[in-house]
Amino acid sequence: MAGAGGLLTEIGPWYRSLRQSRIKPPDWAFGPVWTVILGLWAYAGALAWTAPAADHATILALYAANFTFHLIWSPLFFKLKRPDWAMAEMPLLWLSVLAMIIGLAPMSPLAAWLLAPYLAWVTVAGWINLAVVRLNGPFGARALTQ
Repeated sequence: MAGAGGLLTEIGPWYRSLRQSRIKPPDWAFGPVWTVILGLWAYAGALAWTAPAADHATILALYAANFTFHLIWSPLFFKLKRPDWAMAEMPLLWLSVLAMIIGLAPMSPLAAWLLAPYLAWVTVAGWINLAVVRLNGPFGARALTQ
């Protein structure tokens, strides 16, 4: 998932021209943070999968939904240059992480807790995304010409 997300993320002139929130971490921090979060994501999945109470169909469904929503955000924001559309998709990503936490908890409480940083980071990312929309909108035809 990290590799696919990285391929869909372009930090170019358009992105650098956006006014950003003061709470946005420096660009260099995103790679290490996502590496840790997605490592915990994978470990949580392995713990749940091997748990005595594992429900493999539920785990697959939760991870597939989260993978999909996680992967959709980057091309909306960076490739299509539509932070407004990415913001509209953000609640689905956030809810997919929450669903993973709730769904994995009965199988492996530790797996659920390992996903807490992911939920926190997506929450922060949502606030950053919202700030970009508020500080820079509207988007659309104007963004594609930049």
